[in-house]
Amino acid sequence: ITADCGGSNGARVRLWKRELQAFANETGLSITVAHHPPGTSKWNRIEHRLFAFITQNWRGKPLISHKVIVQLIGATTTDKGLDVQCCLDENEYPKASKVTDAEMAAINLKHDSFHGEWNYTISPATR
Repeated sequence: ITADCGGSNGARVRLWKRELQAFANETGLSITVAHHPPGTSKWNRIEHRLFAFITQNWRGKPLISHKVIVQLIGATTTDKGLDVQCCLDENEYPKASKVTDAEMAAINLKHDSFHGEWNYTISPATR
């Protein structure tokens, strides 16, 4: 996974690491994360190509509700075959989740030798 160093998937975010551990445990996969260093460009070709067409599609239209936004995003297509699928996630998610020191200690995390604070692998927990 390539991630930036800010927001919910930041290199120092405890919840991000705890949830990656849960995913690793569930799938049996080892997950290697490489964070962009703080202050560097996070250019993502796919993301920028997608959002360029979405914003063209809703240009000049009032974004008055979630329904309108989802419909406009879902109606985005291109001549080259881009067909965007979109739905509103109405699930409720807990706020201000705290990750304890014990939970952090249980994460099977191995820091990379090159900037281990930004680059690491989380492997399934050993039982």
